[in-house]
Amino acid sequence: MSPALLRAGRLLAAALAGGLHTLAFAPWELWPLQVLSIAALVALLQGQGARGAAALGVAYASAWFTSGLWWLYISMHDYGGVPAVLAALAVLLLALFLSLHLAVALALWARWRPARPAAAAGGFALVWLAAELARAQAFTGFPWMASGYVHSSGPLQPWAPWVGVYGLGALAAWCVAAAVLAWWPAGRAPRAGRRWLVAGAPAALVVGLGQILPQDFTEPAGTLRVSLLQPSVPQDVKFDPDRIVGNLAALSSMLVQAQGQLVVTPESVVPLSLDQLPEGAWEAMTAPFQAPGRAVLVGLFTGDTEQGFVNSLLGAGAGASPAGYVYGKRHLLPFGEFVPPGFRWFVEAMGIPMADQASGRQEAPLAVGGQRVRPLICYEDLFGEDFAGVFLREDAPTLLANVSNLAWFGRSMIQEQHLQFSRLRALEFQRPLVRATNTGATGVVDHQGRWVQALPAWTPGVLEATVTGRTGTTPYAHWLGRLGLWPLWGVVLVGAAVLLRPGRGQP
Repeated sequence: MSPALLRAGRLLAAALAGGLHTLAFAPWELWPLQVLSIAALVALLQGQGARGAAALGVAYASAWFTSGLWWLYISMHDYGGVPAVLAALAVLLLALFLSLHLAVALALWARWRPARPAAAAGGFALVWLAAELARAQAFTGFPWMASGYVHSSGPLQPWAPWVGVYGLGALAAWCVAAAVLAWWPAGRAPRAGRRWLVAGAPAALVVGLGQILPQDFTEPAGTLRVSLLQPSVPQDVKFDPDRIVGNLAALSSMLVQAQGQLVVTPESVVPLSLDQLPEGAWEAMTAPFQAPGRAVLVGLFTGDTEQGFVNSLLGAGAGASPAGYVYGKRHLLPFGEFVPPGFRWFVEAMGIPMADQASGRQEAPLAVGGQRVRPLICYEDLFGEDFAGVFLREDAPTLLANVSNLAWFGRSMIQEQHLQFSRLRALEFQRPLVRATNTGATGVVDHQGRWVQALPAWTPGVLEATVTGRTGTTPYAHWLGRLGLWPLWGVVLVGAAVLLRPGRGQP
């Protein structure tokens, strides 16, 4: 077979492996497929120089992200009016851009990898970690489908409150690379009788140690009755001026029905700013919460055209503390909530309402019913490093509340993906997390990351639940809240200095 055909075959195999990786995430959650996917990538990298490794990285990661983020097409084409070809091209270009982190990382590994299989496996885990950290932080970050989210269930789950999502991804990469390289080393192979031992030792160590690591870092702190609203308003009518009054009336009816001490609505359930509301609408919505001990968090916009609109949650009611609580979204979604330089033409072509927003500033929790609730608006719950510091304060939250509107993306797997990410946040900080969404998945995640109560998707309703708050701090919250992601970057830099040295790898 010609060298060109061999290269094409390798690239195709890498792309198939990347697509397989997506099946390890929700809604399938087949974590063993991540093992097979990364194993295939490591095997394909054998004998490759820096250029070949980079090409395999692009093929693998672009297939991974295209198959995992295809629902962006729905928001651009179905709701944004972007022509089908351009919308599909935009998804592909985004996937190619995101793949560059892994491509560069694999090129460095191929260039500097050690000859010894154990050291090479450690180096692979380091560059995998560096690629995921870079994707999470560069250009405001886009960590959707970070590999560690696969381990919201499975044998690596006990490591979540210790090392968090990126540490989980690095541990998985190390275990898989060590197994593959024990059988296909770059240097001298171990004796045949030792290969099984060498291949399985890292996985046995990681899984075994995870089973004996302490796990109970938080303790119960009382209960709170919550009502989680799911209006199920289709995205194509959500901002329709002729439908807003009717939607507000339906929302007011749901608020009257809710029985909880705390009632939580989805993100932007009121698609207007407070000043744009019809006269008396705010008073009507919050009237049921003037009884002692009750409060509501309502999703709407604050600000104005001069200062910028802020995607916000307003707390109201006799039980809300502080009075007039306002939480504004801090970590904004590129293109959907802020316009990257040079892309205003693209955002204007999509016609997204309030697409260029300002960031909020509130960090304090809302106190209600003896609990302290820390809101998170949609996408920002992917950035645990942004809010880990609140767990080190005297008023640390006992409960997390995520509010989202995923109707932009149709009946796709994004709802299950985002729920999986929320489950890992609950595991990392050992806090229960409630989710109020427009179309699904509305429900309760306990402090062990279990999805314990939910409403059916695409069905209007109010979920009544009792949630047990938690106090205490996990090891992950301790170091992440103080130092952010820098300890992981430190592991990358120190490990690379020890394991990856110029001239020791493939030509």
